[in-house]
Amino acid sequence: MSIKRAAAIVGVGDVELEKGKVKHGHSVLQIQAIAAKRALEDAGLSKDDVDGIFVAGLWGLPGIGSFPSVVVSEYLGIQPKYTDSTQIGGSAFEAHVGHAAAAIQSGLCEVALILYGSTQRSEKSRTLAGRPPVLTAQYETPYGLPSPAGAYAMAAHRHMHQYGTRPEQLAEIAVATRKWAQLNPHATMRDHLTIEDVLTSPMICDPLHLLDCCLVTDGAGAIVLVSAERAKDCRKKPVWVLGQGESHSHWSIQAMPDLTVTSAAVSGKRAFEMAGVTHDEIDVVQIYDSFTITVLLTLESLGFCKSGEGGDFVSNQRTAPGGDFPLNTNGGGLSYAHPGMYGIFLLIEAVRQLREEAGERQVKNSKISLVAGTGGTLSSTSVVILGRD
Repeated sequence: MSIKRAAAIVGVGDVELEKGKVKHGHSVLQIQAIAAKRALEDAGLSKDDVDGIFVAGLWGLPGIGSFPSVVVSEYLGIQPKYTDSTQIGGSAFEAHVGHAAAAIQSGLCEVALILYGSTQRSEKSRTLAGRPPVLTAQYETPYGLPSPAGAYAMAAHRHMHQYGTRPEQLAEIAVATRKWAQLNPHATMRDHLTIEDVLTSPMICDPLHLLDCCLVTDGAGAIVLVSAERAKDCRKKPVWVLGQGESHSHWSIQAMPDLTVTSAAVSGKRAFEMAGVTHDEIDVVQIYDSFTITVLLTLESLGFCKSGEGGDFVSNQRTAPGGDFPLNTNGGGLSYAHPGMYGIFLLIEAVRQLREEAGERQVKNSKISLVAGTGGTLSSTSVVILGRD
């Protein structure tokens, strides 16, 4: 089934951070409510219009979006006709876009609200380090594999061994992303950054340095999707869901079929086929950057370059402002924010780019954007292709 143009994003909202923390000591539920209110106002709608709610929740992990949709709905005073608490890590929100569009197309709801919030920085917690135990952890935890950095370091080492990828090529990604952050007044990290700075920053898990790793911040975001009919009455011009795909290949890194290929090879192919567009038609790209290696592997798996060519693809600041491949234009998880699960913020930035609301970082004439979320330890992926009229 295709959901092409079955639904449109008409509202987005988030919350401001101060040194990576939410202001005023707000709780997870409070910042989710603030983001939801802003997204609905952006769309020209109210909470009474919402009849579908989508929240990625984790029970028992303090501060990390730890409430599923039934709890969030109660707090917001919403009694939805359709609800979804699918949790596949940081790619859950791209999956929610597909699920919401399908529900709207089927008539199960008309106005869908996708939400996420985390106060992990304020509560000094970390998502995957505190994730619920699973059976396959017995093959990793006893041997001291740090999570999640150790798993991503394994993938980086394998790529370097197999293809000759160099640390400075990974550093190119961090530097380019920081340049975008310097154009975003809401980014957490905006200081000047060089490749040498990345390579001399503390080693976290060989070969990944501190500046190869995402931030640990608070944050909350919300997205409103509506039917084509409902979009006609909304405040902002619609951003259409053109294609979406999702997949996961493993949870524990020891079960990953190929450390150099993610399931974006599956989810991306599905999204491109549904949207009916080619790689050359994508104007701006938002890719989950939990680590620099995540970006490189995702670019290859999506088919923007061949396996092993990712290092050369990102070299010479190709993905930075002024380059011919605009990537992670708000500063990404590496420099903007990373509140445990980052996928919803990729979508928010894509919408703002397509609406031409991105200020200094605006990519001119952007009509089509690809968003690729990653969850777990390179475990799950969901790809969404968005377009404006």
